[in-house]
Amino acid sequence: MSDHQQAPEQPPETQERTTILTRREFTTLLIGSGVTLAMAAFLAEPINPAVQRLLEAQTTQDAHGSRKRHWVMVIDLSKCVGCDYCVYACQATNDTQDDMRWNIRIDDETGTGKVFHITRPCLHCRHAPCVEVCPVGATFHREDGLVVMDYDKCIGCRYCQTACPYGARVFNWQERGDEPNPRAPNWGRPEVPRRPRGVVEKCTFCIHRIDAGLARGQMPGVDPEATPACVNICPVHARHFGDINDPNSNVSRIIATTPTLRLREDLGTDPSVYYIPPEGLV
Repeated sequence: MSDHQQAPEQPPETQERTTILTRREFTTLLIGSGVTLAMAAFLAEPINPAVQRLLEAQTTQDAHGSRKRHWVMVIDLSKCVGCDYCVYACQATNDTQDDMRWNIRIDDETGTGKVFHITRPCLHCRHAPCVEVCPVGATFHREDGLVVMDYDKCIGCRYCQTACPYGARVFNWQERGDEPNPRAPNWGRPEVPRRPRGVVEKCTFCIHRIDAGLARGQMPGVDPEATPACVNICPVHARHFGDINDPNSNVSRIIATTPTLRLREDLGTDPSVYYIPPEGLV
């Protein structure tokens, strides 16, 4: 058995209940998307909004007539077993601390009392409030839909952290020395530099893997080397990643055929993370 397949380390209870979002707050986010899910699950018309967005996205082309890529993640809450593998792999790969996790897990339960597990990376919103409020352009959109940070530009004002409705950003209060990463090497090895003191951090969808993989001719979501660490390590295949603008991609097929929800769609943020709900959630 390889190191990353070992039984997951259980952090203290205080770490499990991350205060980035409380259980009640996260439940509120899910309820905000419930109407869309109900329509998708029980009504034949009108068309599922997620499918409508998919059809529209597949017609988007760049100036050269080629279809633009737009990376999305699908998380199947009906499969997630709460093992925290995705949490730990993210920590190891992106070199984050226990109190500054980019990917978090929260336990909740359906109306019928069934416990399920919610994991939340950055949602890489198409209409991201964090991008709109940044006064120096340190957080911005790439053409492939990713919301990224330029740490050299960041002035630490934390406007983006305040504006994010999902609690997906954390502020780096201290300069990190050469102390070891708590999840390495069992869950992976750091692949990106540590961020300096005084900047805001967040999930990048492992942008370094995406770009390096594409340069090698690999496809994110298909080739593991080009795919986010949290997707690769999931032992029950609850996470999927790919280009929603490619109708043949795994994520496109899932979204087109399976009822999904997105957090707080009422805010108009148009997030790039889709959730397959557990039975009985709505």
